[in-house]
Amino acid sequence: MYATRIDLSENVRQDVTKMLNDTLASTLDLWSQTKQAHWNVKGKDFYQVHLLFDEMAAEVYEFIDLVAERVTTLGGIALGTARMAAESSAVEEYPTDLVSAEEHVAALSDRYAAYGKHVRAGIEKTDELGDADSADLYTEISRTIDKRLWFLESHLVGSKFESKTGASEPVGARR
Repeated sequence: MYATRIDLSENVRQDVTKMLNDTLASTLDLWSQTKQAHWNVKGKDFYQVHLLFDEMAAEVYEFIDLVAERVTTLGGIALGTARMAAESSAVEEYPTDLVSAEEHVAALSDRYAAYGKHVRAGIEKTDELGDADSADLYTEISRTIDKRLWFLESHLVGSKFESKTGASEPVGARR
């Protein structure tokens, strides 16, 4: 940890930077998976969904920088390469056999839901540690992710991928 005049103890800063680095990995992964869907979607709703995924990826991309800069603000080192992200992401790997917009929307819904759960845990933990600024960052991210999950799930109403119970088997999950 680098020295800083921020009035959080080094132990708190270490705990928070570890959490934030896990979030950085998951955010990088979610961004790349959203781009994966953007590049590979096909079908009658291609254009609208292709644009939606690109817009969503741009939002997630902004969070990458915010999270990494919070790590370094606290005196930590941001661990933000693709290889580092692959080792630490809380987001399940994206399936490569999806084609239709509905399949991609369902797969992204699963991943946005998992990421949202991870972020909400970050809100709670950073709040417990007394780091209101990091909790606020997590809250900002959570609001956007929940809104985008709503957008995604709205596309699935009436489909076989619609969530009936609030939880479902992830699309493309290994069995």
